Amino acid sequence: MVFYSLPIPVRRRIVRIATPTYTLGSVVLVMDEARERLLMLRQPPGKRWSLPAGLLNRREQPIEGARRELNEETGIEAELDELVPAVPCAVVHTSGRWVDNVFRLVRDPETTQILVDGHEVWDAAWHPVDELPEMTRATAKLLGHYELGPLAGSV
Repeated sequence: MVFYSLPIPVRRRIVRIATPTYTLGSVVLVMDEARERLLMLRQPPGKRWSLPAGLLNRREQPIEGARRELNEETGIEAELDELVPAVPCAVVHTSGRWVDNVFRLVRDPETTQILVDGHEVWDAAWHPVDELPEMTRATAKLLGHYELGPLAGSV
């Protein structure tokens, strides 16, 4: 093949141009033990609710990104072994270029202290899973994969 006769830097450049790239993020579904309440966030600029989530830093493992974003957005500290991969563990969004790694975390709403900074996150609250607030479209689609929210069973 001609490709393999090219210099390595040229081959690397061709592969990078021709290979699709993905934006990777991590999301945490923080729920109580009985899975009756879900922690949701309200973030600028909208009034709709979302989940603790964010993009991964370069070379950051998804579980580390989930832990970091959870702490940054809610003040909740979690050990890595407390973050359990959800099933499915990754959700590819409609554009096909955005993939969320999803983790579950169990916390007691009565004893878990939530701290929001008012800039990145305006509000955080526990919501009964059968009465979730108006949420972003991306959040509704993601939750639908876990049989939660308005799109449960249709994703």
